[in-house]
Amino acid sequence: MPIPLVDLVAQYESLKPELDAAILGALEGMQLYLGKNLRAFEEEFAAYCGVEHCVAVGSGTDALHLALRALGAGPGDEVIVPAHTFFATAEAVALAGAMPVFADADPVTRCITAATVEPLITERTRAIIPVHIHGQMAEMAPLLDLGRRRGIAIIEDAAQAHGAEYAGKRAGSIGDAGCFSFYFSKNLGAYGEAGAVTTNDAALAERMRMLRDHGSRERYRHDIIGLNARMDEIQAAVLRVKLPHLDGWNDRRRALARAFDEALEGSGVEVPQAVEATRHVYHHYAILTPRRDELLDYLRERGVGAGIHYPIPCHLQAAVSEDAAPPSLPTAERIAARVLSLPLYPELTEAQVTEIAGYVREFHAG
Repeated sequence: MPIPLVDLVAQYESLKPELDAAILGALEGMQLYLGKNLRAFEEEFAAYCGVEHCVAVGSGTDALHLALRALGAGPGDEVIVPAHTFFATAEAVALAGAMPVFADADPVTRCITAATVEPLITERTRAIIPVHIHGQMAEMAPLLDLGRRRGIAIIEDAAQAHGAEYAGKRAGSIGDAGCFSFYFSKNLGAYGEAGAVTTNDAALAERMRMLRDHGSRERYRHDIIGLNARMDEIQAAVLRVKLPHLDGWNDRRRALARAFDEALEGSGVEVPQAVEATRHVYHHYAILTPRRDELLDYLRERGVGAGIHYPIPCHLQAAVSEDAAPPSLPTAERIAARVLSLPLYPELTEAQVTEIAGYVREFHAG
């Protein structure tokens, strides 16, 4: 049987009665934005992350954009972002009117670090956005110390790290703001587009609530220029059903990752590392291998839905590299040339892990 990269059908079937009832209830209520499910989800997700405020928005890109706008980032500012991540992190900076500045990755965590960031800071640096890539949190303490010393905001891009931890604190609870995507394949996924920003700053949360709703506190009265970035009620209802299952799903992901680690030992591939003081949530099980494209074809020929996250580093994307020569960021470029995500989701079986790992070993042995 084929093994997909993500199996959304299996998860839906396991929660079908609850999900169907929640969606139907949202439709029967017909308050389809800024309704009771959205308000309840904001309270529940804030409590889950260990913060005072959650602002539910339309997507992870909206979350980053609104957080930057609320913190005052705009034309003339620079924001330091990873080169190894999905392009939305840099895109949100540009949408806010600021300039993304790309930092290299640490070879173990594959995240940016204080060491890769500090040489890039100038008097124009307004914020730093560490991305907790593949579910592995960045080493936040040195980044927070750097931000405090230099007067620079820290925005966590936690789009791949729902429930991950650093020094006992959940992703999204450590920086000035935490930005989440609930894209349908995430550890906590909606059935469409959705996102959220978490923070302990009441004034920041209030400004983001205005920004997501056309700069308004009350209908037809607009105090600032905002946009339409509201989470819809159906997505909030779906997320409320799924949130209580998130920790169990993450535990299952960690168990499957350990099974992959053991099955791939000595195979010639680099497996992801869960570093000390963090709890990885394995949004992706992303290995590194020098014959990545050949291995990808080999797996797909055998019905394994492997994928690449992300084949072109952000600093080499045409959207940001046409006007100037891109910097040399060797670690990010090495990762991009070698990274391959194997299927990993709570519904995957140990037998499937063994099968997938067997194909990887078979390929490298041959």
